[in-house]
Amino acid sequence: MSEGYKNRIGNLIRDARKHRGLTQHQLADLLGTSQSAINRIEKGHQNLSLEMLARIGAALDSEIVALGAGPTHLRVSGPTTLTGEITVKTSKNAGVALLCATLLNRGRTTLRKVARIEEVNRLLEVLTSMGVQCRWLNDDNDLEIVPPKELDLDHIDADSARRTRSIIMFLGPLLHRSDVFELPYAGGCDLGTRTVEPHMAALRPFGLEVKATEGSYHAGVNRAIEPQRPIVLTERGDTVTENALMAAALHPGTTVIRNASSNYMVQDLCFYLERLGVEIEGIGTTTLTVTGLSDIDVDVDYAPSEDPIEAMSLLAAAIVTKSSITIRRVPIEFLEIELALLEEMGFVYERSPEYVALNGHTRLVDITTRPSELHAPLDKIHPMPFPGLNIDNLPFFAVIAAVAEGQTLLHDWVYENRAIYLTDLNKLGAKVKLLDPHRVMIEGPTSFTGTELVCPPALRPAVVILLAMLASKGTSVLRSTYVIHRGYEDLAERLNQLGATIETFRDI
Repeated sequence: MSEGYKNRIGNLIRDARKHRGLTQHQLADLLGTSQSAINRIEKGHQNLSLEMLARIGAALDSEIVALGAGPTHLRVSGPTTLTGEITVKTSKNAGVALLCATLLNRGRTTLRKVARIEEVNRLLEVLTSMGVQCRWLNDDNDLEIVPPKELDLDHIDADSARRTRSIIMFLGPLLHRSDVFELPYAGGCDLGTRTVEPHMAALRPFGLEVKATEGSYHAGVNRAIEPQRPIVLTERGDTVTENALMAAALHPGTTVIRNASSNYMVQDLCFYLERLGVEIEGIGTTTLTVTGLSDIDVDVDYAPSEDPIEAMSLLAAAIVTKSSITIRRVPIEFLEIELALLEEMGFVYERSPEYVALNGHTRLVDITTRPSELHAPLDKIHPMPFPGLNIDNLPFFAVIAAVAEGQTLLHDWVYENRAIYLTDLNKLGAKVKLLDPHRVMIEGPTSFTGTELVCPPALRPAVVILLAMLASKGTSVLRSTYVIHRGYEDLAERLNQLGATIETFRDI
């Protein structure tokens, strides 16, 4: 193994470890090795076998290498001009929540056009290990889910469970199925305790207590405890709200949830629960009043709405390549702030009259982009809970700001380290200055130039780098792109259909 490769692999492991929130000591414990060995690996001073690389990748949920084949890379030839039409796929985050919510129903659930991504695949593996029948019905990605009479909670697929952060959303449904159960989770004990605490504030009123130890959530339920007053969430998180909703759905009484998220995936979950017979008032607001049922056994058919984050990705692709494309089925109500900000920056586009998504509620439009000369906004760009600028859409404004005239300040106040990865744009020719772990200053316009980069371990910054490569002169290589596959279905192939030149390859 050459010194250059050892250094690059060490940097990749270090970044993935930090993204998972693990210390060197915690990673060493997961691998059964010493902290000094991890330190040597991350500095590029350690020879590594394929087996050890695969074990590290599994522990960090990052495809550093897969046994039998190397990780997937992308080779991008640019600069690109995109043309044609593309249809936004259904929401990844809604699909994940709905898969968890199917555990509430003893009948058959058919979900339409589910995003066929790695996160969904991991959840399906966990559900199957519990005895749930999961079957893809056709090429449209319709998915049928039929639960068993009794869930097998003793044989949960621990490897798959540890590779999805969504496993925590099983707590809400499962507290109604068993008095005592365990759920595996990724990471060390401290990380697990911090992660579960906001969820516990939402679920303790239903009698759930959880201890996070040795890589598992140990859950116990006291059936004598029921909500006596409104549940006030300590953070307006999407998954926290979803867990509270699912717990309330099988509580045969009225539960009030305050400081609830009203984001797109929460609304889709509410609409699905209504199909199950649960009554919910206040959908789209921060106060949800849920009248649940003691038992749910219905055959239900539901189509989640389109993904506003994918729609924003496609808008950013068009903007940075100065292309005219038509993006079909854009969930406009979850992109209105983003589009208003882009208009302020000089973005020119046309949009169709509104129409309704297959879920019967979400407002959609078709957007046709036009090549635009952008300038920096007057104020900083920062995310807010819905109806503000979506937290997951903020990184796309980094690559947009890089092609705009002037200075743009991005403030990513939610995540501790995500803004740091945006400085990778500098390797493509951008001027991104890290002010602190939450803020970057971006100076534009940029003439991007192709280079070779290791994919950041964070999903949205990884896609941001790919979009910048579309606009870069020459050939770029983005290595180890598993994180993109976790959140996007066939993104490279679909961009190629618009005229991009992206080649997928492996080293071995």
